Amino acid sequence: MPTVLDKHDPLRGLFGIFLALALALIIGWLLVVGESLILPILIAVISVYVLVTASEALTRIPGCGRLPQFIRRAIVLILFLLIFIALGGMMIVTASQINLSLPDYQENIITLLSTTATKLGFDNPDWSKMWHEISSRFSVQQVLSNALSSVSAAAGLISMVMIYASFLMGERDGFAHKVAVALPKEQGKHAESIIRNINTAIGDYLTVKTLVNIILGTISFVIMWILDIDFALFWAVIIALLNYIPYVGSLLGVAFPVLLSIAQFGSFTTTIALAVLLTAAQTWVGNALEPRMIGRKVNMSPFVVLVALSFWSALWGIAGAILAIPLTSIIAIVMASFQSTRPIAVLLAQDVSVFENKDAV
Repeated sequence: MPTVLDKHDPLRGLFGIFLALALALIIGWLLVVGESLILPILIAVISVYVLVTASEALTRIPGCGRLPQFIRRAIVLILFLLIFIALGGMMIVTASQINLSLPDYQENIITLLSTTATKLGFDNPDWSKMWHEISSRFSVQQVLSNALSSVSAAAGLISMVMIYASFLMGERDGFAHKVAVALPKEQGKHAESIIRNINTAIGDYLTVKTLVNIILGTISFVIMWILDIDFALFWAVIIALLNYIPYVGSLLGVAFPVLLSIAQFGSFTTTIALAVLLTAAQTWVGNALEPRMIGRKVNMSPFVVLVALSFWSALWGIAGAILAIPLTSIIAIVMASFQSTRPIAVLLAQDVSVFENKDAV
């Protein structure tokens, strides 16, 4: 009489599916409940890829190539910390400056609405009264307070990330040896191969993506500086950071400074010019520069990218959206390394010729 564990029992497959779904639910629950613990660790792991590449790039600078590896990594860590401190300070200062500029922005918007209503032949309503009624229900101070609270929370997260990243960089070189010792010979080699594939794919992707975002941020800053947009450097940094988010990030990056330009100038002419130039920069980077530099480093279909973006964003918000591609890529690489989960990796991929070539071999 067959049992549930009998190899030929038809219920065995259903039992396996049930266990897989149960495991997925448990993992999802742990990801939500353990966000405060898991998220800093994952960000630190992802950050280490960029930091290690940056420390290796220091060897190309005359004089830095002779420095010991731990000194180069310490320099990169310090620079990494200083950059994030500068970003946090910039956010606080920009929030204060926007608060001081709100009366001017209000006047410009009222003037623009009045002029537009007159040109369209509408009776000119009392925009000042309408603005007062709206602002009475909308506390700008509360919004700024929430923004500063978010900055404080982000500062705490960055502190944890820096601590984790420091230890991870120190133990990175010996991790592969630990895996080889912990597992039997063949399994150890297989695990090392998986880690090596992850390091290559994610490291190359994040490094090149960071370089692309820096180029995009620089171009955007030049455009906004020429058009005399307020807080041009801040918006350029926001555009560069949001470009880590596939598809949606580029739209949000353009929307913020464009909306500000309406309040700043009270004119659609400058706003249209800014929107066209920033969109042109995003289009060139997204369709020409980024595909040429990144290529097939991350082999995922566009649909999978959207699903991954939705999933990780629902779990962890903006941080999840930024980490969506690296985390999903790691999962896909691990699945492709085992015969039982390899079909799932094939379905996630955009270019399946890689798997066909392996089959041919």
